[in-house]
Amino acid sequence: MKSSETRPSASPALVGTVIVAALLQIVTTSLPALGIGDPIGSQSDAVRTLITPAGWAFSIWGPLFAGTIAFSIYQARPGQRTNRLLAHIRMPAAGAFLGNALWALYTQFSGLAVFSAAIIVLTLSCLAAIYRVFARWEPRFSAGERWLAVLPLSALAAWLTAATIVNIAATLLFYGVDGGEAAPLISALVVLTGGIIACLALARGRGNPLYAIVFLWALSAIYAAGGQRAEPVALATGVAALLVIAGASIGLRSAGLKRWFGG
Repeated sequence: MKSSETRPSASPALVGTVIVAALLQIVTTSLPALGIGDPIGSQSDAVRTLITPAGWAFSIWGPLFAGTIAFSIYQARPGQRTNRLLAHIRMPAAGAFLGNALWALYTQFSGLAVFSAAIIVLTLSCLAAIYRVFARWEPRFSAGERWLAVLPLSALAAWLTAATIVNIAATLLFYGVDGGEAAPLISALVVLTGGIIACLALARGRGNPLYAIVFLWALSAIYAAGGQRAEPVALATGVAALLVIAGASIGLRSAGLKRWFGG
């Protein structure tokens, strides 16, 4: 008698939660257009620090949201209900999308106060769990997994890594903690800390190039804003970028680009 491995199918409730959460994060962000709450951009501008990225950087949310919708549809397809990779990341993905929605809702009404920082840290923890799954996954990614799960969620993890650091700095300013004359140096140290975190994540995460590209995007936007106002910040973004590239190079030595892009 031929034996076969039976994989548990994802529950309809969890599959549906991922879809609803992905949509909810877009809906909540759009509320100011309906006259409900203040735009996130204006709330961010009210507590702009030397490490707040240039405004054009936030256009990345368009592709990020599109990627989360693509993922939510992909994971809901009948043929993917028993996918082992998706089984590991559905719940943290739902948590991350709900975190984005809650953060947007809170920030639009209360600004970048302490709870916004707490929410974004919890959201990042969900994405960090997904990132670890991708890094440790031994089977080869299928084309669908690569482009509809690994790509959008790695990109979101990178952006939230940078956004968490920026959010914490903005929250401190919200409560009047600006560093005074030491602000440029403190800001530079914060950027360097972010670069070190990203470097370690890449070195231990098999050089995930999707994560590296988005984090470099964030650094370029910090350089274009705070880096033009304070030389220490400009220098720190350059060093952080080199750290990101070094981390990606170290990680890719054990994995190679084919792991991430196929071929």
